[in-house]
Amino acid sequence: MNAPRPLLELREVTAGYAQDIDVLRDIGLRVDAGRITGLIGLNGAGKSTLVKTICGFLAPKAGSILYEGQDIAGVAPHRLIDLGICCIPQESSLFPYLSVQENLLLPLLGRPARFGKEARTRLQEVFDIFPALQQKRSQAAGSLSGGQQKQLEFAKAWLQQPKLCLVDEPSIGLSPRISEEVFVWIERFAKAQMGILLIDHNVRRVVRMSDRVCVLSLGKITAEGAASEFQGDLHQQVQQWLGLHF
Repeated sequence: MNAPRPLLELREVTAGYAQDIDVLRDIGLRVDAGRITGLIGLNGAGKSTLVKTICGFLAPKAGSILYEGQDIAGVAPHRLIDLGICCIPQESSLFPYLSVQENLLLPLLGRPARFGKEARTRLQEVFDIFPALQQKRSQAAGSLSGGQQKQLEFAKAWLQQPKLCLVDEPSIGLSPRISEEVFVWIERFAKAQMGILLIDHNVRRVVRMSDRVCVLSLGKITAEGAASEFQGDLHQQVQQWLGLHF
């Protein structure tokens, strides 16, 4: 029986910001529908560069970025929503002077008609999942606390109902309690059959909740496999890179 085709697959992707300097080299990576692929690595390993390359902000110098079997290299970042791809970036993507509700609906403006028809129903669903946002729906997004703004980022992504969600450092700067809520939201996305590429500095949590784990070191995938292979006695080389003692 043939294995299912990955939702997202990177094949020998090389990318960088300067012509003769490659930040990423021959990257191979896959994300399956309803599964979480965790990407771990030290600061400067190239994790955020990888997200920018997938999202179209940085063109690959070589290799293929396949989404549902089609190469999406060259697709404009603002068109990824139409394909079912959403990114929750490390830095805020909110418009601080717009209201919570306006920020939620903004990605749907100018989209295919099906988004508009479902927007009201989805909006109520979002407020049911995130009741704190309903109470603040008319407030400016910039007036929210850091945890509430992160909640709004996830609510905006849920409203879009993507097939693939790229999540870059979602718990950074948050309290332990809010961070735990963030990881629960990510698991909820996966249970809704979204494919998740998760990057976070909380390596233990990423390994524990991922179906597949990839280690990125100096721009190359140096270890990968099922999460079970990274539990317990973590590969000695990975321990040295990340300074972990499981």
